[in-house]
Amino acid sequence: MANTMQIKCISRTERMSSHERITHVGGYESSQWKITLNDAIGKIERGEQAFSVQAHRKTVGVIVAVSPSGIKYLKAEVDGDQPDTLLRLPECP
Repeated sequence: MANTMQIKCISRTERMSSHERITHVGGYESSQWKITLNDAIGKIERGEQAFSVQAHRKTVGVIVAVSPSGIKYLKAEVDGDQPDTLLRLPECP
């Protein structure tokens, strides 16, 4: 079982589509970390890494989803179609 890292920040683009706005995810475990969205998706799909995020005062899992146009993106398990929980996070340094 992969260990879980908590996502505490994101980097985003100015794209209008919420499925394409996040470019990187990051956090502050024992040290600061930041990886590309595609790297995070690959790690989840290969079972190498699990991610979580704080939502509504609870820790929830982050999953890979696919947009109607076929784009893979990350979202919290509690989100609907939009990655609202992740988009509310602060910008990564």
